[in-house]
Amino acid sequence: MGKLLYGSSGIEIEFDDRTLTHLQIVIAAKLRRKESFFFSWKDDPAIGDGRSSIWLDASIPLYFKFAGGRVPSINREWLDILTASSNGSGGLQFTDEPGPNGAPQTNGSTPGPATVR
Repeated sequence: MGKLLYGSSGIEIEFDDRTLTHLQIVIAAKLRRKESFFFSWKDDPAIGDGRSSIWLDASIPLYFKFAGGRVPSINREWLDILTASSNGSGGLQFTDEPGPNGAPQTNGSTPGPATVR
């Protein structure tokens, strides 16, 4: 599991490396344009099965820590979905990677909820 470390708050948000790579691309594009926004996701049931959000701004340090050494292949459709979400009034809403027919994958490789520590 990779981690997104948020500022100096000590908050660590865990995602698998494939998910984290896609999020990094979308978040970096927004912050490069100096666009601030909320990033929201569904929490893992182990920590209450709720929902979490953080405010992302270019002034807040982010650190992406990947567990593996290889960069995964990029799913352009997923990037488009995440990017469109990030441009909406609610900010970036994490969604699972779409499968071949556009529906979320259900074969066990779906990233699923995030864990916040």
